[in-house]
Amino acid sequence: MKRVLCLSVICLALAGCSVLPSLSGEAADTSVASSSRADTTPRVARAALPPRSPAMAQCLTRLGSEGARFDVVPDAYTDAGCSTLGTVQLQALRSDRGQLGVSNIGPVTCPVGAAFAAWTRYGVDRAARQVFGSPLQSIETMGSYACRNVAGTTRRSAHASAEAIDIGGFMLANGRRISVQDGWNGSAQEREFLRLVQSSACRRFDTVLGPDYNSAHSDHLHLEGVIDGNSYCR
Repeated sequence: MKRVLCLSVICLALAGCSVLPSLSGEAADTSVASSSRADTTPRVARAALPPRSPAMAQCLTRLGSEGARFDVVPDAYTDAGCSTLGTVQLQALRSDRGQLGVSNIGPVTCPVGAAFAAWTRYGVDRAARQVFGSPLQSIETMGSYACRNVAGTTRRSAHASAEAIDIGGFMLANGRRISVQDGWNGSAQEREFLRLVQSSACRRFDTVLGPDYNSAHSDHLHLEGVIDGNSYCR
């Protein structure tokens, strides 16, 4: 009887050993694989990791196809009516000829980021080469996400949901800087360039506001939303 009991115990132990190492091994393999991916995945590839939705996946692909470097920003609600949902942090953009810098920008929704990348490449850089004979080097923004209201109202600004970018100036590869504030009524070249880039923005963004709109926009171009029909362009 004791001998039979001992054999039963041994069999159960062996059966347990045949299962446990398999589970443990799978967990270990998964851990190693995850560690390997984290160590070797480049910045842009990280931005393309598990998307929140098919629409977000498509947008990230489009943004990457424009040659942008970016990170996906975790979703967050920061205050009543303020959030960063489906947003990206742009690190650099791309022109026809190389990389473009972008300064002072915070999170933007992926669709706005994709429109911004395309506008920078096809609208701004090409306008700079056309008017000044020099490619664009970088874009100076005055920010994107900000939890605030539209000035003088109780309505949340598009900035509060990271759906707007304010553009303050442009740096050319030849060292020339064109600011919206000084150039809007500046030299003939500056006026031509700034109106060209505003016009091209009106074909990509839902709302584009500049110095001609009101004094609050005297020093920047406000680019908001992605065009869906006709844009409001002032």
